[in-house]
Amino acid sequence: MFLKTLLKQNTLLVDAAISFWHQGKISPDSYVIDVEQTEANARLLLEAAHHSQIKLYLMSKQFGRNPELCRRLLACRYEGTSYQGMVAVDFKEARQLYHHDIPVAHVGHLVQPPSGMVAEIVRRQPEVITVFSLEKALEISQAAHQLHITQPLMLKVCQTGDLLYSGQEAGFELSHLPAVIAAIRKLPAVRLVGITHFPCMLYDASSQQTLPTANMHTLLAARDILLAEGVEVEQVNAPSATSCITLPQLAQLGVTHSEPGHALTGTIPANQHGDQPEQISMLYLSEISHHVSGRSYFFGGGYYRRSHLKNALIYHDNQFSQSTVFPLDDSSIDYCLSLANEFPIGSPVIMSFRTQIFVTRSDVVLIDGIQSGKPRLLGRYDSRGHLLS
Repeated sequence: MFLKTLLKQNTLLVDAAISFWHQGKISPDSYVIDVEQTEANARLLLEAAHHSQIKLYLMSKQFGRNPELCRRLLACRYEGTSYQGMVAVDFKEARQLYHHDIPVAHVGHLVQPPSGMVAEIVRRQPEVITVFSLEKALEISQAAHQLHITQPLMLKVCQTGDLLYSGQEAGFELSHLPAVIAAIRKLPAVRLVGITHFPCMLYDASSQQTLPTANMHTLLAARDILLAEGVEVEQVNAPSATSCITLPQLAQLGVTHSEPGHALTGTIPANQHGDQPEQISMLYLSEISHHVSGRSYFFGGGYYRRSHLKNALIYHDNQFSQSTVFPLDDSSIDYCLSLANEFPIGSPVIMSFRTQIFVTRSDVVLIDGIQSGKPRLLGRYDSRGHLLS
């Protein structure tokens, strides 16, 4: 999906990845991240957010909840503007970030904190916890009451006609909001501060623009209901496809917070032509394993079924060849993927596509200094952010 963009925007990353592979420091099935360029993307996003007066939480699941990269991105600044902290889209992400003492600012969206973890999350006092049910709000209220603190809450909202991905169906119907607001007001130690939804923006291939979804209109309608009920709305949080280009759009709509993820590595759908401010800073590296019936097979483990992976570069005989990647059957595990034509066994394979590293089996390799001409390996991690020996 992003191979042409990678070659247009960041050939230095390709060169560094091949170099470290030749040195035996990168294994097949590795996502290789250009830390310097990722930091530059993070600062561009902060600049756009600063001018749009939108606050940003950082999303780490796309790059494997990597603690070193989280720390470096949280340290980025633009004229005093910084990231508010991390967003943990599920409780295991929160647990991983807590383990490395990384501040988690938003918990509960897209996955609710389990009952047994509510007290720990509340004790760490995130800026906000999103709830899908009054029962979860009650659990948070009880935990906060015992700790003698007040925990801010956000409501996930929805209505008929919204885009809800399979496995992510959740939210308070708009018609129920007045009753929900009244019920939360009766709970001790919690305070309702805003609303969220997902996805609020999506890339439209036909117009080649990132546009508001029906969910955005639901989110704004929910804001109006909260305001009519006398709630002081501090957050209108509109995640999905957050980028330098979409932040001004979000500001015009009245959004206050958003949560960039893919924009940090330049792997937003809008960048498939290489014309976005964010530059590609991540690639996938594998290696030719064997041949069958005229095809080359390379080691898998990092395939993401929504990746739109189509092409790969194979380095052999001191040159690159391009080949088509055959799609994997949905019923199969990605032990290996195949390429058209035969290439020498052991040759490195370079790809760039949309991914979610946290659902893969891949390694994550951080390389610093690529853009300044002094590449050095910072570390190798697994897909959940644990340092590998």
